[in-house]
Amino acid sequence: MTDATLNLKAPAAKRAAVSATTAPASSSGASDVSIPEYKDQNKVRNIVIQIVKQLVVLAIALIMLYPILWMIASSLRKPNEIFTNMGLWVSHPQWKNYVDGWFGLSQPFGRYFLNSLLLVACAIVGNVITCSMAAYAFARLNFKGRPLMFGFMLLMLMIPIHVVIIPQYIIWNSLSMINTYIPLIVPKFLAMDGFFTFLFYQFIRGLPRDLDEAAKIDGAGHWRIYWQILMPLMKPAIGTTAVFTFMWTWNDFFSQLIYLTDPKLYTVPIALRAFIDATSKSSYGPMFAMSVLSMIPLFIVFCFGQKYLVEGIATTGGK
Repeated sequence: MTDATLNLKAPAAKRAAVSATTAPASSSGASDVSIPEYKDQNKVRNIVIQIVKQLVVLAIALIMLYPILWMIASSLRKPNEIFTNMGLWVSHPQWKNYVDGWFGLSQPFGRYFLNSLLLVACAIVGNVITCSMAAYAFARLNFKGRPLMFGFMLLMLMIPIHVVIIPQYIIWNSLSMINTYIPLIVPKFLAMDGFFTFLFYQFIRGLPRDLDEAAKIDGAGHWRIYWQILMPLMKPAIGTTAVFTFMWTWNDFFSQLIYLTDPKLYTVPIALRAFIDATSKSSYGPMFAMSVLSMIPLFIVFCFGQKYLVEGIATTGGK
């Protein structure tokens, strides 16, 4: 009887010990209350940190955009207010600046827009076709002197344009092609931009060679492989080349100033420079007005080509 009684009391004693051990934790409501409070405090802190980060980014963005915003505001001010007012608020907008800027030179400013668009279109077509063809040759073909030619291509990335501009000018002058668009267009069709050739080269190297082998089995040659197989796959690289070529050609001032002297052939950058005359009164208001208009094509191209620009740089190892 004594053993049975001890066996019955043992589980009860264990249960009492367990309940005594867990009772303080369950009876203490402080820990249960502190956990939600800690989570709420942590959530509030994260929200405050995010707000501060957004405000810092917004402040930096405003600092970076201030020159552009000031230029837009200055395009609507009187000439005597442009350099005396650094604010962004325009009390009395002078829309006449846009009219004077459009018709203020020897030709309507639309003529200079068309000239720039012509150069940009030819430059884009030339860079896309010839640079991609040169990149295909470097990436897929084995020919004598390829390492040497590839080294010269990389050397073009390192030499600034100011080093070669004088020899180029002498060559074009001897051919009587100064004051024409030929010196600005023909080099684009000769794969002279090593940056885009290297861009296409890196992209083609990332494409599997199995595509080439499958096309060769079907009887395709190098031209068909390049044009029908690889070219459709190079849309990101093509988009990147088109956007960069548009921006660089549209904003090119030095080369166009060297080769173009006829006002009828002026492009947008040279036409903007014509508003500032060292011997007479400078028209800063109309100049700023036309500068604002000249940024619109760049803004449109960047908005529509941003996806291809990011994708093309990311997929060619140029991160």
